[in-house]
Amino acid sequence: MEATNIIKYFNDPEPFEVLKELSFSVGKGEFVAITGKSGCGKSTLLYILSTMDTDFKGELNIRGQRLNGFSQNKLAQFRNEHLGFVFQFHYLLPEFTALKNVMLPALKLGKYSRREIEERAMEKLRMVDMDGFAHKLSSRLSGGQQQRVAIARALVNDPDIIMGDEPTGNLDKANSQKVFEIFRRLAKENQQTIITVTHDTDFAAGTDHIIEMQDGKIIRA
Repeated sequence: MEATNIIKYFNDPEPFEVLKELSFSVGKGEFVAITGKSGCGKSTLLYILSTMDTDFKGELNIRGQRLNGFSQNKLAQFRNEHLGFVFQFHYLLPEFTALKNVMLPALKLGKYSRREIEERAMEKLRMVDMDGFAHKLSSRLSGGQQQRVAIARALVNDPDIIMGDEPTGNLDKANSQKVFEIFRRLAKENQQTIITVTHDTDFAAGTDHIIEMQDGKIIRA
């Protein structure tokens, strides 16, 4: 991934420059933390990198493709195939089992048969030690278990890049460490790129490198 001269304005109530000519690159299999105080622009940057926010100046390249100018439909297809997301809140559907929640992005992608998707979803649940809870309603799982299911869901389409927005923000120390270890393993063994916004200094310290932001600028990368 390569971001070049990323500039972002908020226009309400008046124009305000949130991101100020940010440029950096992240390599395949790299585990990166984006840190900085609240309001410095971390999550705004992540939404641009995730292609969910297209209202910015500058250039974004992922997998050698320049994504500026892609239609919303084409971006949605690209996201579903190449990007995975883990948020502070798990956003699992409470009326579905853990397995069904993990299957959903693959069903939407439509690349595999339902049987293959179920097999892939079980494989991802095994990766995060949640296969024993596959048929349990997500609403009956603990917070740490729900977040691991959310990670499995992010992995089901084998994305090149996994993005996390405060993925351990609602977890205790033990569960935060489990999430960190899963990300570390994905980067090291699967060569998947991990980009996480975090306030957790211990989490950030264990990553391959830290991008530190302040007032819309990168002060360390």
